[in-house]
Amino acid sequence: MSTAARWSSAVSLIRLEGADTRRFLHGQSSQAIEQARPGDCLATCLISPTARLRGLALVLVHEGSAELVLLAGEAAAIHQALDRVLFPADQVRLEPPQPATLVRLLGSTPPGTGQLLHPAVDLGGGAGQPVLLLRSGEALPAWAEALPELTPLEAEQRRLRHGIPTAPGELNDDTNPFELGLAPWVSLSKGCYVGQETLAKLASTGGVKQQLRHWSWRADAPGPAGPAAADDLSPGTPLRTTAGERAGSITSVLRTPQGAEGLALVRRQALGEAQLLAGADGRPLEIRMPAGFVEPPAAAAKPSL
Repeated sequence: MSTAARWSSAVSLIRLEGADTRRFLHGQSSQAIEQARPGDCLATCLISPTARLRGLALVLVHEGSAELVLLAGEAAAIHQALDRVLFPADQVRLEPPQPATLVRLLGSTPPGTGQLLHPAVDLGGGAGQPVLLLRSGEALPAWAEALPELTPLEAEQRRLRHGIPTAPGELNDDTNPFELGLAPWVSLSKGCYVGQETLAKLASTGGVKQQLRHWSWRADAPGPAGPAAADDLSPGTPLRTTAGERAGSITSVLRTPQGAEGLALVRRQALGEAQLLAGADGRPLEIRMPAGFVEPPAAAAKPSL
């Protein structure tokens, strides 16, 4: 889409106050936050000790505080996990999650628009495209209100085609940031943090066993057809190569008048395939890398097995 537009999604906002805020978040997420400066907006992953994804967030750094904008993941569970690792000596006050709205922007924005965030990752509008955060009770500014809003179908198509993961399909206890194309969300030089050992090992060995891919199926494609054909495509549907080898599984599905599209986790051995077969009846899916996917570290140095 070349013209300016917007779409909004609900997010949660967790505020942290105190002198140790940056140090605390530095140790509990994948991005280098301790050295950040007030005004910075950093994209980070909230992960388990085994580098499994719990959530995705933007960290808004302020003087003596920070705000965690949860883009994906369960806010209550993430708040509880952070609260559980706070020590009495930590100078951090963790506030409860609050509702907020993230407005994603497409195309150019008018000059003088003010409080835009620049996370430097692709959130659906391209790498570096700014976004707007509306806290509870705040209204869209007039310049944003004037932008056409994507329909829910169009917004979901943007998510899928850019490879933005959501829970539970892509973001769950079985995936890590590198599998989902989130390498820019991870600092490999920041030192010790939760999940660091596992991510460092994956980066140094090229050991990512699967990657996120976009798939599409047209109702007029050869094979099963008819108005209900796309109903057989659902999260968990297994994929195989044309040679019959296991290739992964579907994680997200969007049905459209033309057919269906979505996201899938594809095994490393099948990443070179332009087409994979879905389900028992072998429905042909076209496979491509999402627009926002960033290759895992060391991926080029590790041969497929």
